[in-house]
Amino acid sequence: MTAVSPQDTGGNGVDVHVLRVSPVSALTVGAHILRCLGPLPALKLQKLVYYCQAWALVWEGRPIFPEAIEARPYGPTVPELYERQRGRFLVDALTLPTPAPIDEADQETIAQVLAFYGDKSNHWLSQLIRQEEPWKQASQEGATTIDHSALLKYYGEL
Repeated sequence: MTAVSPQDTGGNGVDVHVLRVSPVSALTVGAHILRCLGPLPALKLQKLVYYCQAWALVWEGRPIFPEAIEARPYGPTVPELYERQRGRFLVDALTLPTPAPIDEADQETIAQVLAFYGDKSNHWLSQLIRQEEPWKQASQEGATTIDHSALLKYYGEL
């Protein structure tokens, strides 16, 4: 079993201390998104992966992937995903590895995120994220990582 980094509950009672037999990586989530939507601007893919993590914490009570999300000037970034798309404006499914199998709950989370955010422009998503507390707080505090507890607290209260 592989342990996901423990995070606190953010005070809302949802325990996000989890163990997963084979964690789905952020690369797999990104590849799944690209298979659903086709080629995307690299920055938009980062934002959609971010929202998948946020809503998985709220809806599933656990992270969808174990990698950290950093608060960078252009928005939330998963460094491992960034390394695969560095220097590219558009990314497609060939940029990322073939996605590993994703369980039904994760597929549903991704589908719901894409149903709401998928048709929005990168600019629209950037403006939205810059108004939301997890990214604002991490950016203002100079933190590099957006904590799961901040995501769970903010999105859990929407």
